[in-house]
Amino acid sequence: MSVSTAAVSTAAVAAPSVHAPLPVLGLDVTVPLASGGEVTYAALDYAASAPALQRVWDDVAAYAPYYGSVHRGAGYLSQLSTDLFENARRTVAEFLDCRTGDQVLFTRSTTDSLNLLATALPDGCEVFVFETEHHASLLPWRNARVTFLDAPRSHRAAVDTLERALAGRDPHGPALVCVTGASNVTGELWPVRELAAVAHAHGARIVLDAAQLAPHHPVSVRELDVDWVAFSGHKLYAPFGAGVLAGRTDWLGEAEPYLAGGGASRRVARREDGGVDVEWHEGVARHEAGSPNVIGAHAIASACKALGSAGFDALRAREERLIRVVREGLADVPEVRFLSLFGDDAARVGVLSFVVEGWESASFAAALSGSYGIGVRDGLFCAHPLVRVLIGAEGECGSADSLGAIRVSFGAGTPDEHVERFVRAVRELV
Repeated sequence: MSVSTAAVSTAAVAAPSVHAPLPVLGLDVTVPLASGGEVTYAALDYAASAPALQRVWDDVAAYAPYYGSVHRGAGYLSQLSTDLFENARRTVAEFLDCRTGDQVLFTRSTTDSLNLLATALPDGCEVFVFETEHHASLLPWRNARVTFLDAPRSHRAAVDTLERALAGRDPHGPALVCVTGASNVTGELWPVRELAAVAHAHGARIVLDAAQLAPHHPVSVRELDVDWVAFSGHKLYAPFGAGVLAGRTDWLGEAEPYLAGGGASRRVARREDGGVDVEWHEGVARHEAGSPNVIGAHAIASACKALGSAGFDALRAREERLIRVVREGLADVPEVRFLSLFGDDAARVGVLSFVVEGWESASFAAALSGSYGIGVRDGLFCAHPLVRVLIGAEGECGSADSLGAIRVSFGAGTPDEHVERFVRAVRELV
């Protein structure tokens, strides 16, 4: 079944900059300035939530009149919605280059995906996680034995740290390594394939937090040899409240359902003693209780297709140029110090964090917004241990309330002018 493309209002849509390969919503939105007047908004907080792609919005708008219940109806719209939902699952599997037998679960976000996996850990499982992780991958493992690993200062140090930690564990017990693909603080790429090799050599499994990696870089479950991968739609230009957990089936298939309810249950019957017997579904339905977010899944699939069509090589080359624009444009401003684990030359996605001598991060971000119409993030970025390590290493001081950095992030929908305006604004403020 298919849905024809529908016309969509362009009230919040502008023609993309010739330098932005993928058009997004909101490029003509204006915001007030503290001095009076308005300016076109420069959204440079893609690492938190990226704007919706025009293609995603069009696909969602085209489907919306045909919206129906998924897996729960014999009517045409229900059948169409179910078909759309399952096709989205297949599209995501192709986008991630999943292995035969891997499954794609739709969740609410990366955080939800990793919490789901945390509920499926075998008894006695030990989890190894670097302190550099986003809270989404640092905190879900409350019912497991957790070993927190110190922040490494190079790829080699990361691999060696994990090697030592796994070498000291019980080789017969289950273990899971959790690692990010790209830091949400520094944008730096992590040596995922090498870490996966170390994990598997010691009988452990590995889950990849690809929330920051997937919008910027191809993610192949097969080539990286990870056991699971998690990401969020709202960072992938599909902000409709959905996420993905994809990978191996055995731990998830043996676990109790993440949520108990309709969809996860195959058969429910009362017992003579007054209780209830439940037979749970196997496969993806086991952990997708409730009415699925078909809009969110469809949006993720649309974004996956758009990124695939645009080509990651071209997107990465442009993004690397924008990174150079920021770093070189601020290189001669001594008050600005970029934060990094692996060094200035480390490969990274379009995420950069820095501190400005003499400024609190919140005040600096507010000044960028109020005086220039630029939206960035400030604070600790839901990665408190990592930011504290980086700021401490940079020699910054401050109270617990004022501690923080400024983060600028961009992607395939960012016009060159927005990045150039940001550089000019930082130079003028400092």
